[in-house]
Amino acid sequence: MNKKIYLFIRTFTAVMAFFTGILFILCALTAYFTPSRLSVTKQGNEFQFPLSVKYDSDTAIYAAFDTSEKSPEKSNAKIMLFDSIPVKDLNVNVTQRKNVILGGMPFGIRIYTDGLVVSGTSPVGNKNPSHDAGIQTGDIILSVNGTQTDTNEQLLSAVEKSRGNALEVKATHDGKEYFTEITPVFDESLKKYRIGLMVRDSCAGIGTMTFIDAENGTFAGLGHGICDTASGSLMPLEKGDIVNAEITSVTKSICGNPGALVGTFSDTSPKGTISANSELGIYGTLYNHDFSQNTVPVAFKQEVQRGKAQILTTVDDQPPKFYDISIEDISYNNNSPKNMIIKITDKNLLAKTGGIVQGMSGSPIIQNNMLVGAVTHVFVNDTTEGYAVFAENMIDFNNTIVQNKLSFAA
Repeated sequence: MNKKIYLFIRTFTAVMAFFTGILFILCALTAYFTPSRLSVTKQGNEFQFPLSVKYDSDTAIYAAFDTSEKSPEKSNAKIMLFDSIPVKDLNVNVTQRKNVILGGMPFGIRIYTDGLVVSGTSPVGNKNPSHDAGIQTGDIILSVNGTQTDTNEQLLSAVEKSRGNALEVKATHDGKEYFTEITPVFDESLKKYRIGLMVRDSCAGIGTMTFIDAENGTFAGLGHGICDTASGSLMPLEKGDIVNAEITSVTKSICGNPGALVGTFSDTSPKGTISANSELGIYGTLYNHDFSQNTVPVAFKQEVQRGKAQILTTVDDQPPKFYDISIEDISYNNNSPKNMIIKITDKNLLAKTGGIVQGMSGSPIIQNNMLVGAVTHVFVNDTTEGYAVFAENMIDFNNTIVQNKLSFAA
């Protein structure tokens, strides 16, 4: 073979391999960073997305764009790279856009656990009975000797009545039930039996309301779950309620030490019940509220854009106010409370709080006159930045709770 032809073929093969590798990487990154599910309205293709979306059939096109009743509620599509290379399948959900009342106000939270959340174990003398029985931090104690156990008092009573005999304990670890036996040890210094188990049966605090759904009288707040501080485990909800709260002062955030809103329950009479404590926040039903307030549309996740936005929050004894922020990054592919990275840019808010503070979680994020998300977490090393959750994800979860209640009632 001619040497020049050989070199040409070799060079051409190397170049093609290089560009094929680049294309493969682009396809992989596109598949990873784009959603697997999108919602659209029947009024037309309202979303803007940086990649082409091709629909598989005429029925799918109807689903996305047609306003007639014959349109199916779900269809399939494909995300296309360079408007021609199929990268991944996409589920399209045709729905009506939701409108909600904006929150931004503080509210008090009181929850009581379904079982006892284990915060840790400790020695009793030279033994550690709970640890020896296999109990771990984050486990949930469900019953003792066959009796449901939801309060500290119930557990203490069972230990005192044992007279040192083994207790049969039913618990869960990572959601899986198990049984074990704990043998109480007599504490000579206290003159009573102990099992060296630290548990929590309730908690209370202040958070920020995200939205109120006037159609069914429900609410959502926090944007993240209420967890046991020692174990980090989600507190299993038996019952709970919300009350009015007011902010009295602010401990400013500084690098390495997030601050907090300091407040009190201004009225301890319940204003609503809590029906769910989830990774996406707390949800419930209001007893009485002015449901005639103005509403705003909820953005679909693909409508959220990097750039300027605002949060509505309360950091003093005045009504909620809007403050400027920037949406720095967006992640479409998870259902966690970490869909966006936001940065506080408002000088007035930075002067008051130093950035994001505890208690601000749940503050609604508004962009292009739509509710796009809620503040969830602060970055410890840079308190001007933090995470936020898509409002669409919170709406979906709230709708699921409402549907489950209707099904149960039926």
